[in-house]
Amino acid sequence: MDWLRLQKALTIEAERGFNDLEGNQHRFSEFLALTLREPPPDLPIVEQERLRAIAQEFSRYSDLTFAQRQHLVADTRRVIYQTRRTTEEQSQSASLEPDSAAADAGNEKATSATSTKTKVPKAVPLVEKNTRLTLDQAVTYLPGVGAKNAERLAKLGLHTVRDLLYYYPRDHIDYARQVNIRDLEPGETVTLIGTVKSCTIFNSPRNAKLAIFEMTVRDHTGQIKLSRFYAGARFRNRGWQEQQRRLYPPGAVVAASGLVKQSKYGKTLDDPQIEVIDHIGGSIESMKVGRVVPVYPLTEGVQADVLRKAVLGALPAVTQLQEALPNGLREKYGLVGIQEAIAHIHFPPEGESLAAARRRLVFDEFFYLQLGLLKRRQTQRQEQTSAVLAPTGKLIDEFYQILPFQLTGAQQRVVNDILN
Repeated sequence: MDWLRLQKALTIEAERGFNDLEGNQHRFSEFLALTLREPPPDLPIVEQERLRAIAQEFSRYSDLTFAQRQHLVADTRRVIYQTRRTTEEQSQSASLEPDSAAADAGNEKATSATSTKTKVPKAVPLVEKNTRLTLDQAVTYLPGVGAKNAERLAKLGLHTVRDLLYYYPRDHIDYARQVNIRDLEPGETVTLIGTVKSCTIFNSPRNAKLAIFEMTVRDHTGQIKLSRFYAGARFRNRGWQEQQRRLYPPGAVVAASGLVKQSKYGKTLDDPQIEVIDHIGGSIESMKVGRVVPVYPLTEGVQADVLRKAVLGALPAVTQLQEALPNGLREKYGLVGIQEAIAHIHFPPEGESLAAARRRLVFDEFFYLQLGLLKRRQTQRQEQTSAVLAPTGKLIDEFYQILPFQLTGAQQRVVNDILN
């Protein structure tokens, strides 16, 4: 199966607005349905059934709404990326030739562990269609912003939807890597999904203004203790603590994202972001769990979540951005469209999309810088080659006097044209 061709088709469909583009032989949806209907036989049965189910969804692509098409394309890109990685890892492992049966068995276990060590969490697309949104619309009217938050965003120079779209993150935290508890490595940013074994929250015996939240989560490979610390007298309220405890009852399935660190009590996540999901394979709806999270430059009084929500509200307007680069130039350098680049620099579905978005925006920056320098050089050359002469004056009069003849009318008109 040509994974690169599938990824390219999905990228172009997203770039062109999910309009079921017509290809040389098939429409986009027909190509996906026909290709995924016959998955490679060397894939696990579960993966084959998963691809066939996606093919069935694409067979009714024309009946889906814009949001449903967007969701389906995003999910398919994640599945293909994950399946492609698994296939490549299996191929690399199969190319190794062990010297004994014991080595064979060991390699099979290693291959199985490697192929299942990481995968992409199933996160719901955050952007919804909003046809009434315009690029020059004030941020005040975006969902969840309001007048007060608009005043805070104004401190960053963000007044319109266009300002938000071009306010790029300074960094990203990649939580779009789901791992088992057994495979956690200190220093990595990951997402784990498991079942709540116990949850408690209590007041610190050493600090009168500190409440400590502790949760034990387990999956089929092990268990881990997660902790969060709440500083402030209001968090000592027993009613609030009981409410937090009820959010995570034993048996509930949660997704937790954070930086893995090693403590004297074992591995844990530093200040984890936690969301309750329906089941082990359920979708993650959080803005910060199980996805690549943008980190924006902030100022006093502007919280990160306020800015992220504002950007999410503005993202549907990317469809109104005009593509400045011709298709030939973008294909020559392998660049994604400006709409996809702006959307994915803020909330990319995975690391590959983020890299492609960065490449396009960096190209634009240097391209327009070079155009500006060329225009400036051309202007300077024109100024240097054009001499300004006064039509009248002492020198002009002396020039006429030293001529041994009188200028004709035609000659006088030519001189006037030159001087003017």
